[in-house]
Amino acid sequence: MALQDRNRVVVLEDRVENISGAEFPLSFDGDSVPFTLAEFKDTMDIKIVRITPTDIEFDLIGVDASVANALRRILIAEIPTMAIEKVYMVNNTGIVQDEVLAHRLGLIPIKADPDEFQWKKPSAQPTDQNTLVFRMDVTCTRNPEASADETDAKKKYINAAVYSSQLEWHPQGDQAERFAKAPIRPVHEDILVTKMRPGQQIVCEMHCEKGVGKDHAKFSPVATASYRLLPEIQLLEDITGEDADALKECFAPGVIEVVTEKGVRKARVANARKDTVSREVLRHKRFEGKVRLTRVRDHFIFNVESTGIIAPEKLVSQALDVLMEKCDIAKAALAQATSGGNAMDEE
Repeated sequence: MALQDRNRVVVLEDRVENISGAEFPLSFDGDSVPFTLAEFKDTMDIKIVRITPTDIEFDLIGVDASVANALRRILIAEIPTMAIEKVYMVNNTGIVQDEVLAHRLGLIPIKADPDEFQWKKPSAQPTDQNTLVFRMDVTCTRNPEASADETDAKKKYINAAVYSSQLEWHPQGDQAERFAKAPIRPVHEDILVTKMRPGQQIVCEMHCEKGVGKDHAKFSPVATASYRLLPEIQLLEDITGEDADALKECFAPGVIEVVTEKGVRKARVANARKDTVSREVLRHKRFEGKVRLTRVRDHFIFNVESTGIIAPEKLVSQALDVLMEKCDIAKAALAQATSGGNAMDEE
């Protein structure tokens, strides 16, 4: 089997074949494919497809699934952010219990550069170098300007709904000067925290600390971080006429197009990347033996959505830095273990 074919996951009607290598990465069908660093450098590539203020889509090419998954897990769990860790409740007469309210407050993304803050140990005292302070003092009252027959709670009452915009940052120490150009605030101002009715009040103080997603999901800097293998569609023979139109309907919009060549309407793969691998085409006998669906084993399409705390392109860069640091630690540990073993053998 050619290496190109061995590097494909084959999608069939009722199963998926060739889903993994042999005993170790980059080995197929039991035959070892020699790994060299020079070849890896030539084949490994990252191509940025799309960037928005909150999202990035990029292709990671020429690596094993273990590397792609390591990058995904680092994005989710090992990039630090600032989040509300402690809530000191002074007064809460609303219907949401203190614990639930504190949990909801903790999940509000805070726009603060974690690189500007130190890690806070459990026994350490809060300082302007490791802690941010927010306060909330909200009371629900009747709106004197609302009509007597008003039914909309937002018009009938003042502060009927409490939003993240009502969290007030209180600078400590020199924080006001340090963050004068980018004041600390919630990423989104329209996150609903709770609802209240006249006479109910919430007064609390919140302390933000630095943390990572593996300790609590509120510290995770990404809303989603996922990857999928690049789809590949092969038309083994010409599909024309009505069959071409039927083939087009079997795929997501934009995957197959019908073109006219020499007066004949013919199906052609326009953009296999858009394919959702629904396998609908494999259900039809008319296309049996005419279409082959595969996925490229070492071509990963990454989609990362930031919570808004850190720019998505910076997230990917930081995740790569963490991955390289882990590799350095593993190399050092392996070198130490190897040298220790040699020393023991000599003795």
